[in-house]
Amino acid sequence: MAKTILLTGATDGIGLETAKLLASKGHTLLLHGRSKSKLKNIKDRLSQDYPDTNLDIFLADLSSLSEVEALASQIKSRYSSIDVLINNAGVFKTDNPTTDAGYDIRFIVNTIAPYLLTKRLLPLFNTEGRIINLSSAAQAPVNLQALKGEQTLSDSDAYAQSKLAITMWTFQLAKSLGDNAPALIAVNPASFLGSKMVKDAYGSLGRDLSIGANILARAALSDEFSGSSGKYFDNDLGNWSPPHPDALDESMNISLIEEIKNIVNKLGIKNA
Repeated sequence: MAKTILLTGATDGIGLETAKLLASKGHTLLLHGRSKSKLKNIKDRLSQDYPDTNLDIFLADLSSLSEVEALASQIKSRYSSIDVLINNAGVFKTDNPTTDAGYDIRFIVNTIAPYLLTKRLLPLFNTEGRIINLSSAAQAPVNLQALKGEQTLSDSDAYAQSKLAITMWTFQLAKSLGDNAPALIAVNPASFLGSKMVKDAYGSLGRDLSIGANILARAALSDEFSGSSGKYFDNDLGNWSPPHPDALDESMNISLIEEIKNIVNKLGIKNA
């Protein structure tokens, strides 16, 4: 049965390969990107290759939470339900790692934007839905002072902390929502895949991107991921795995989410 799937960061890397794979299966795809020209190009390309696939595109810069809000509003104005959200968009290295408001862009894009988007779109999901959050093998304990913009981190530290942070809120939101909600699953798509992010970060061509695309498609659609809310799949192992210990600490998870809510509120977004 065809699903309605929202994929962020769909114009490059793992996101692009995942979009191609899902389009080949005939699902309705809501593709997000921050480049208007890239979005148009991928829509034209996929429409030509898979003419029976329904495609919709959404432009937003996830480093701006006001644009995340607008993205959620646009989606809700066009769709009454969504089956799958894949929070894939992410950033590792950038020339401007601090936003105008003084926050590390890795925390905003990799952690806070997907949290806000998820919360805003929850009413569109039923209990059979899935929210797939991109984690990473690179995870490090979250420095809340850095999250609040009060301490500067290196690129690798900011990325690793932001990826543990998204894993932490995935676990806590799954627990707080319980069974009467879509499944929330954190996935490490595999290490050193050949995305632009990996090339910029490590100077490596990386492994085949299809490794990551295949696991994201499985997480979105396969029965093997049913009943797995609040779990972590490590594709380096090819199996479910215990997350970083901090993600199992409810008090730490709650503290993290409270800080995320404080930041969102300070940036003018209410009731996140």
